[in-house]
Amino acid sequence: MHTVEKIGGTSMSRFEELLNNIFIGHRTGDELYQRVFVVSAYSGMTNLLLEHKKTGEPGVYQRFADARSEGAWLDALETVRTLMLDKNAELFGEFELRAANQFINSRIDDARECMSSLQRLCAYGHFQLDEHLMKVREMLASLGEAHSAFNSVLALKHRGINAKMVDLTGWHRDAPLPFDEMVRHSFEEVDLSRELVVATGYTHCSEGLMNTFDRGYSEITFAQIAAATGAREAIIHKEFHLSSADPNLVGADKVVTIGRTNYDVADQLSNLGMEAIHPRAAKTLRRAGIELRIKNAFEPEHAGTLISQDYKSERPCVEIIAGRKDVFGIEVFDQDMLGDVAYDIEISKLLKQLRLYVVNKDSDANSITYYASGSRKLINRAARLIEEKYPAAEVTVHNVAIVSAIGSDLKVKGILAKTVAALAGAGISIQAVHQSIRQVEMQCVVNEEDYDDAVAALHRALIEPENHGDVIAAA
Repeated sequence: MHTVEKIGGTSMSRFEELLNNIFIGHRTGDELYQRVFVVSAYSGMTNLLLEHKKTGEPGVYQRFADARSEGAWLDALETVRTLMLDKNAELFGEFELRAANQFINSRIDDARECMSSLQRLCAYGHFQLDEHLMKVREMLASLGEAHSAFNSVLALKHRGINAKMVDLTGWHRDAPLPFDEMVRHSFEEVDLSRELVVATGYTHCSEGLMNTFDRGYSEITFAQIAAATGAREAIIHKEFHLSSADPNLVGADKVVTIGRTNYDVADQLSNLGMEAIHPRAAKTLRRAGIELRIKNAFEPEHAGTLISQDYKSERPCVEIIAGRKDVFGIEVFDQDMLGDVAYDIEISKLLKQLRLYVVNKDSDANSITYYASGSRKLINRAARLIEEKYPAAEVTVHNVAIVSAIGSDLKVKGILAKTVAALAGAGISIQAVHQSIRQVEMQCVVNEEDYDDAVAALHRALIEPENHGDVIAAA
């Protein structure tokens, strides 16, 4: 009967609106319960605790990892403490403020003592800091989620709601449990019929979530809770609807909410770096037979977009125009390549070792092009290593972008002709086209500077003439 609902950091920073829209809204009595909320840290907190996700500016963790003395990271930790206390003061009056401050001060004091002790221990040659850094990273990350979860429960209790925090951070736990066991164990004593649950987005477990998922751990936790508790539906609250394109590129008056789609489409969006949900989280939900709904946190009455396993649009159509700009085409030409499958295997292995994400690739008799996402520095390094391994090869790096037409059933008659005509009409040259037999996505590779115009041109040609109204398919 219950739902499991995830709220991201940007939405959490607008907490009063969330109380009015999501947590409470117009609900009374029993309507308030049968819900589990999985919350992220407030916007910007994880950047300060670890490192900035986009710029790479070091946070507490990165400063600790590079530190020669305590002072190198301690100031950064105290800055986080100040900002967390400021957030508490923004949310609470005197009584709740005292409890909120006591909670987060205790956590930060514990983390500070642990890190100081570890640093002193590793001054001895028998102990290496590198062996403990991932555990420090997980401990620091957990502070952000614990802060927002505790505050959410405190605010709900102040409004007379029987709220309960499920703390998955493993703070003071003797030994970590396996991930699925940790989640099941933490929910054993919960009565969802009369308790509104707020769970931390971070889960401490023996596998170490950040080893595999790094900062994507909150959606993995969210999906595992939904599967372990047998949720009737999983919901992700975002600051926007899952729409037919980026409204900043095509105009807010032209985009349409998708309404219905399937997990295949969600996976294609993940591949383009535009995650509706982390692909591993989606896999967990699919296996459990749980549908996922993407909602706008600030339009609670709107049904949003429902993502199902078997959904297919009533008639073939394009549901979304998406893409990514941070792509380089690494073209490898070698006449000796013909018939040698080891080329692709070895180069793919090299790109994986450099942690470059391959969005797609194409090949002909004597060349392979990898469309990879990553920093220019790593891309250039990859090109050099390929040239060193294959001296006869010519390696060329192209600045490109990928623009995709995606849909649950893309068997649209003449779609390729319409796409080519639309891009040509906008003065855009197509560098490559990819369309698979599965008929879920068609990708066009264009020059990087043409990305914005290409998205607008394809939306104009493939979606707007359909006159869908407010939603492509009602959820």
